[in-house]
Amino acid sequence: MRSSRDRADQPTLEVIAEAALSVVDDEGPEALSFRRVAQLLGVSHATVFRRCGDFDGLVNACADRLAARMPLVGQDLDWATATEARFCAFYEVLIEHPGLVALRSGRAWWGPHLLSRLVEPQLAHSIAAGMAPEAAIRVYRRLYLLTLGAVAFVDHRDAKRVRTAARTALAALDPDEFPALTGNLGVVVPALTDHEVYRGALRQLIDASAAACPGR
Repeated sequence: MRSSRDRADQPTLEVIAEAALSVVDDEGPEALSFRRVAQLLGVSHATVFRRCGDFDGLVNACADRLAARMPLVGQDLDWATATEARFCAFYEVLIEHPGLVALRSGRAWWGPHLLSRLVEPQLAHSIAAGMAPEAAIRVYRRLYLLTLGAVAFVDHRDAKRVRTAARTALAALDPDEFPALTGNLGVVVPALTDHEVYRGALRQLIDASAAACPGR
């Protein structure tokens, strides 16, 4: 006889992750808890806990749920094109969920969907293109850290609010002490939410790394 914890009507880890993501997105990362997710799903917090194991497990489930939305980019594309496609997809997923990025700070991301859609294909493609494994992982880390930094810098979901706050803060500075910032508000402020800043930096890193891929 099946125990209550194995009942078919209990929420799956995927359902729990979707509920948790809605909490993070709508109420902020500080609102995420087993009890809040359980309340949304109409189950006990013990049920959510059993599925996730601990809070890190809940955050990991959310992260991997997002990674599942990323496309599988194969090696049929050239290395540079495929690399840009993989990391741009990662960026697009993350900018919609900045609260989760904040929660993941200091936590390794080993979920199967991210590994299968980004880490493994990127490393395998780099090695197949002629990169030594040591170089492949260094290049991956640079691209990964660039992406996380670009996402975490501002909340891209509300670009207008970000620009307004930045303009107000910079306009209050003493122009004699900060002439470059106060004298170039029309350039500095829009750059804070310009996605092309990330994409341009990504392409520059990819171009700089391509020389290590003799077989590309």
